[in-house]
Amino acid sequence: MVAGEKSYAQSERKKEKSTVTSAAPSPALSPQEQQLSESYFLEGMKFFVLEEYNKALDRFQRAYAISPDNAGVNYKLAETSLLLGSARGALPFAKAAVELEPKNPYYHLLLAQIYTNQQQIDEAIKVYARLTQELPNTQQYLFNLTDLYLAKNRLDDALRTLNQIEESYGMVEEISFKKQQIYLKQNNLDKALKEGENLIKSNPEEIRYLLAQAEILAANKRVPDAVKVAEQALKVDPQNAYGRLMLADLLQQQGKTAEADTQLELAFKNPALNIDAKVKILVDYIRRLPNEKVAGQAIKLADLTTKAHPQEAKAFAVAGDIYVNTDKKLPARDHYLKAVALDPGHYKIWQQIVFLDGEMNQNDSLIAHSERALEFFPNQPIFWFYNGTAHLITKNYTKAVKSLEYGRRLAGNNADLQLQFNLQLGDAYHSLQQFEQSDQAYENVLSIDPKNPHALNNYSYFLSLRGQNLVKAKAMAGSLVAQYPDNATYLDTYAWVLYKMKEYQEAKRLLEKAVAVSSDAAIIEHYGDVLYQLGQRDLALKQWVRANQVGGASEGISKKIKDKRLYE
Repeated sequence: MVAGEKSYAQSERKKEKSTVTSAAPSPALSPQEQQLSESYFLEGMKFFVLEEYNKALDRFQRAYAISPDNAGVNYKLAETSLLLGSARGALPFAKAAVELEPKNPYYHLLLAQIYTNQQQIDEAIKVYARLTQELPNTQQYLFNLTDLYLAKNRLDDALRTLNQIEESYGMVEEISFKKQQIYLKQNNLDKALKEGENLIKSNPEEIRYLLAQAEILAANKRVPDAVKVAEQALKVDPQNAYGRLMLADLLQQQGKTAEADTQLELAFKNPALNIDAKVKILVDYIRRLPNEKVAGQAIKLADLTTKAHPQEAKAFAVAGDIYVNTDKKLPARDHYLKAVALDPGHYKIWQQIVFLDGEMNQNDSLIAHSERALEFFPNQPIFWFYNGTAHLITKNYTKAVKSLEYGRRLAGNNADLQLQFNLQLGDAYHSLQQFEQSDQAYENVLSIDPKNPHALNNYSYFLSLRGQNLVKAKAMAGSLVAQYPDNATYLDTYAWVLYKMKEYQEAKRLLEKAVAVSSDAAIIEHYGDVLYQLGQRDLALKQWVRANQVGGASEGISKKIKDKRLYE
């Protein structure tokens, strides 16, 4: 099959409405019978107009019992049965109506409709063929006949019928497009293109004809010819954005990337190009990111989109996605903010905003944006989590606990969310010196994930600072170091638990390993403390001095150095 089978124009044709049909007198009936039949028929018509079809059917059946050879009665019986959903019951009456009064086009149309509804396409074709051949002024039904031929893939018959229509109406856009599609199905590209040329000649200023021709050429791998026709179309209408898109695609197929990009930019500058069409193209770019070869063009197109559609939230949202995927967090966040300023009801965009605030460590922004998000989504635990976390980082522990506890309740049975909330609550409650709540939060985490590094590290370290439950702290810190034997932070925690248990030699061994890979002041200071306890005071002093120089040691480091002694 030749590529490019697509309709470029379709005309809507109004369905013919049936007229009220009278029950013509039957010569075989007596005047009394004729009068009774007409009375039933008229009463049936009254119910028919009122859409009381069951009552109408009953009256038409009574009329039929008296005058079964009346075409009008048969027609109304058929029409009413069809409206009541009985095509099978309607068929014999419709056939009878046509045979009794073959010159009435409405009877033919009803019969064809019934056949079509029952998928008896061949029979429907016969009805339309008879109608258009035998009755005058019925050329409009050749369109219906064409559609039925196409449904049966009788392409030659469809072409012949379309030619008949042209004889009556002259060149009609719909006819030309249908003929073109038939030629394509017949793998007759030359005739399809010739039909397109005829359309163009009939109206050289109609850009749709040119673009349709270019599309057929492109679909059949005649790209250079398609480019020429697309360029011709843009000479007719330089502002046609869809023409620019087509030309961009064709040039890209020829490997002319720079020229294709120029055409694409011209299309994106045009506000007439539907925002959804632009978004679709940008989504395709997102799939190819973070490829540096397309990143620059993706950003340029995203910016053109927001300039052309400054009131469209989706323009800024997709631009945000472009920037995220090119690892440009700040402009990504700013575009998302513009999107929610235009349309604040998008949960996923708010989610991206707070994620980016967190990744950029902009905690004041995170607090402000999470609070704004909670105005629209107060029952979404993720925003309570980020709000509480930001307050925790900024050392507003009371607010942190309030947000985290509220979010934890909303998290319900979501184990992953419960774990995250409890991790933060363990830290927050410890900072508030509410140690029982802190311990319980960590216990909640470990009940879900017994090997969770954050919980094992902080829980054991905080226990060591308090000098409580050191056996449990040692077990947790030991299991953590077993998982991550080279992590300086975890080695320091385990060493500090051992220090509190006065196991100085083992603590020294662990801290020597930690300071070999870390320049963290707290770890260096701990190493000095252990050396002091082991009597190596000169070496301890050197480590304290080093920790002080690095910065970030304890508040008492200066006093240790000055007095050359350890203060517990």
